[in-house]
Amino acid sequence: MKKVELSTEVFVYEDLNELQDIEIKLLEKAQEALSKAYAPYSEFLVGSAVLLDNGEILNGANQENAAYSTCICAERTVLSAAASLYPNIKPIMISVVIKNLNKEQSKPAAPCGECRQYLFEIENRYQSEIPILMKAQSDKVYKVASASQLLPLAFAKSDLL
Repeated sequence: MKKVELSTEVFVYEDLNELQDIEIKLLEKAQEALSKAYAPYSEFLVGSAVLLDNGEILNGANQENAAYSTCICAERTVLSAAASLYPNIKPIMISVVIKNLNKEQSKPAAPCGECRQYLFEIENRYQSEIPILMKAQSDKVYKVASASQLLPLAFAKSDLL
């Protein structure tokens, strides 16, 4: 038997002033998307924004349903829109902002497992890592370099061949 340790490198910014201007703009666009969230059951609002290689920034929000399995997360909402509107333009960065209507959240939420797999697939599609910015209601921002940082044992096309 051999033990393998996997680790995730997360950069934590205590203040927005530590970020680049484009990162701040991307977080602001995700923040704007919170108003588009439909979350009557969980009251957990999620907004996401994606920066595309052509300079476009799109945003989207989570959309809940009483049948939870049919819900769609903000990340997949905005990435699906990007793939539909700009199928040949690669995403180069994504942001995720949360707001829990039931309690103050100071720690950002990372994308769920489905979104991690979806992001990983897009990274493979465009052969390019997608940095992920995550923020709650405080100024603290978490950043990871790619979906593979959040999903180190990802299921890939090579697993199917």
